[in-house]
Amino acid sequence: MSCVRKVLEKNEHLILCDKAVFADASKGRMRFEEESDLRTCFQRDRDRIIHCKSFRRLKHKTQVFLSPEGDHYRTRLTHTLEVSQIARVIARALGLNEDLTEAIALGHDLGHTPFGHAGERALDKLCENGFKHYKQSLRVVDKLEKNGQGLNLTHEVREGILKHTTGEWPSSLEGQIVRYSDRIAYINHDIDDAISAGILVESDIPEDIRQSLGNSKSKRIDSLVRNIIENSKSKDRISFDDNVNCLYESLHKFLFDNVYTNKIAKSEETKVDGIIEELFDFYMNNPDELSYECQIIGKTEGLQKAVADYIAGMTDRYAVLKFNEIYVPKFWAY
Repeated sequence: MSCVRKVLEKNEHLILCDKAVFADASKGRMRFEEESDLRTCFQRDRDRIIHCKSFRRLKHKTQVFLSPEGDHYRTRLTHTLEVSQIARVIARALGLNEDLTEAIALGHDLGHTPFGHAGERALDKLCENGFKHYKQSLRVVDKLEKNGQGLNLTHEVREGILKHTTGEWPSSLEGQIVRYSDRIAYINHDIDDAISAGILVESDIPEDIRQSLGNSKSKRIDSLVRNIIENSKSKDRISFDDNVNCLYESLHKFLFDNVYTNKIAKSEETKVDGIIEELFDFYMNNPDELSYECQIIGKTEGLQKAVADYIAGMTDRYAVLKFNEIYVPKFWAY
């Protein structure tokens, strides 16, 4: 059994292309650990993420639609799984490290707030140094998980998580794959959810996009994935070709104009600022009501950081529950 990991690492050198990140060449962890006998370092990272509390909470965090009536709308968890699946297909086709890719994908949104990007914007306005979910995702795996010990992930997974959405690109091709897979997943499943909600019909999508990328969610995903694979085979960068990139940007603009700023779809978001602001104010004035771990953070890193950590970790329904518990009068009976 002691040879299993070494066999897996040897097989990577036989199967993967020379541009892949090999597990036995990882830059390592922040704190030294003995290697597993059974799993590579990236496989261990993937497993740690899947088993952590913040991963489980994603099932009750908003993707786009707040508190939708229906069981089939995406949550932050199902989004994460779709990103992971798309990313693994691309990594496998390009001969890159699928385990590393999967670990980054599964961890990329662990720091997301309740109520999706509306909650993120609300916290960003309240925190002196701002709040970004991608930075919080790294903070979750480095600091907040395991009662303040963190998950002690590898450098490559941590970098991919931090750089999955904006700014500087990940240095690994596996991290770049996740960045594109995140975009491919959300733009297509958000359209699918909007169609389910009656906000869009398929024919609303501009005809040139439907003709070029496909007239269904699955066909568009397939077109985008195939284009990335074909366009990235002999390059040191993951990307669409110029034509498909233009089509993607047009589709994103269409989604922004018709869904992300749609008054019906976003009608409940007007309440998010109030909930987040009131919770933030309450915990700033009542720090003893924070979790024990966040009270420790308040003493070592400042109360505002602790309050942001506590609220960001809430699910949608827990945030509403705490708001009602704090601010909504309870019926009294003699």
